[in-house]
Amino acid sequence: MAAQFGRRLRRGATTTAVAAAAVAALSASQAPAAPHPDSASDDRTAAGATEPGDSAATGNSPYYTDLPPLDTPNKPGTSVNLPVTGSAEAGIPASVLAAYKKAEQGLASTDAACRLPWQLLAAIGKVESGQARGGKVDANGTTLSPILGPALNGQGFALIKDTDGGAYDGDATHDRAVGPMQFIPSTWATWGTDGNADGRKDPNNIYDAALSAGRYLCAGTRDLSLATDLDKAVLSYNHSTEYLRTVRSWFEYYKRGTHEVPDGTGVLPATDTGSGTSSSPSPSPSATTPPATTSPSTPPATTPPPATTPPPTEPTKPPTTPPTTPPATPDPAETFGSLENAGTGTLTATAGEAFTERVKVRAKNELGAPLGKTSVTFAVVGSTDTRFAGGKSTVTLTTGADGSVTAPVLTAGEKTGAFKVTAVAGTTEPRALSFDASVTARVADTVARTDDKALTAAPGTEFADRVGIRTTYKGTGVADTAVTATMITDAETPAENDKGPYFKDEDGKPVRTLDLTTGADGLLELPKIYADDTAGTYTLRITTASGATLTVELKVEAPAA
Repeated sequence: MAAQFGRRLRRGATTTAVAAAAVAALSASQAPAAPHPDSASDDRTAAGATEPGDSAATGNSPYYTDLPPLDTPNKPGTSVNLPVTGSAEAGIPASVLAAYKKAEQGLASTDAACRLPWQLLAAIGKVESGQARGGKVDANGTTLSPILGPALNGQGFALIKDTDGGAYDGDATHDRAVGPMQFIPSTWATWGTDGNADGRKDPNNIYDAALSAGRYLCAGTRDLSLATDLDKAVLSYNHSTEYLRTVRSWFEYYKRGTHEVPDGTGVLPATDTGSGTSSSPSPSPSATTPPATTSPSTPPATTPPPATTPPPTEPTKPPTTPPTTPPATPDPAETFGSLENAGTGTLTATAGEAFTERVKVRAKNELGAPLGKTSVTFAVVGSTDTRFAGGKSTVTLTTGADGSVTAPVLTAGEKTGAFKVTAVAGTTEPRALSFDASVTARVADTVARTDDKALTAAPGTEFADRVGIRTTYKGTGVADTAVTATMITDAETPAENDKGPYFKDEDGKPVRTLDLTTGADGLLELPKIYADDTAGTYTLRITTASGATLTVELKVEAPAA
């Protein structure tokens, strides 16, 4: 969020309307952002409606949008190999630089066609958080304190009601952008990735944030080696031409050369206190005026020119001939407008099984008609090991001619409980849908003996063999299944028998009913069974809560002479 840029524009704008429009375009770059699916607001998530005051970005919200010193002793075009400038601005904190390069390498192996350059991440990281506040991160790459944007409460910014219960941003009323790459919580739920293999997805960790930002920039079929696709990617982060120009400027600057500096020593605006609070910003060149020439060893100017120094002026340009045709406008029939549920049923499955229902959505254009060839990203979100076919948690597909697309089959893992499946479409104004899903534990449908030995004993002795059983669900053993073992009568309505074989309780007293639980793989060996002095044939019944039943024959007879 360009607090600094906002104040600069207010000084130079000729009308309040112009200033407000420019600030609104940059005021919530805490992108990438997807609207909350329950929100009725149609505000762009990357723009505010009014001009924020000087206190709009305070506390944990230092945003720096000063343009880099792009003029070097080697003017553009004089050399194809421009040297490292030597400017302090070219120094990127070690952990932050490592995270950008690691993200580039990761995307090169998982999405090589995207061709993500790490310098693009560096440019966005510079604009969004001043390279994680100049590299104030710990040994794992996590910021020393959370980086939070202002509350998106509709007062100068987009209105986005809370989507994460305050889990990421500490705000249970409205969302705030989080971390060095400034993710909206609902978007982090879809795109958040563990970039440092610590088992967590933390938007305040530079490794996680950089890889997640890279995945977001590479959405769909983008090839970032193409200027048009790179521009689309940056605009999907914040749909503002001023933002695009600023990021582009830093991108070109970092491509000319950078160097590593220790964490915590990165360059912030000279008036920044270093405590995470933005004070009055240092002036910097306007986005539409080329920056002043800067020596390779000198950082950008941090003090305004003397009052006697005239302001820089645009070079005289020859008059241009106005276009003979009006500029082209997007065709509403080909522009993405909305995303809707196309008949997704209840998403539930038993552990280890495939879901019978699949997520199906439909994209529509701005006229409300089905829109084909629209990229939709499906993601499994939450604490679950459920995955799409091929073990993937995120899949991007394209809608057909009828505007619809169906996600791959989901297969439940072993972890039970609730989670969500999201569908996100659109780049400049993303739309998101969220579907509830759940995995239930296996419930044994069969209980059987593990052997078929005959069970006999002489009166007054114990049975030599123990009864072993296994509870299963469709042939797979089910651990922790509650079973009841009862010695029953052979009456038409069986009841607990008061004679014949019995178990012993902890005190050694006879009992004819036991409540037990199966162990690993559904296996259980019953305690020893004893015979009283009454000969005969008896029945042991074993049942589960789900209704599976097993009967075992027990014989008490004197041994043959």
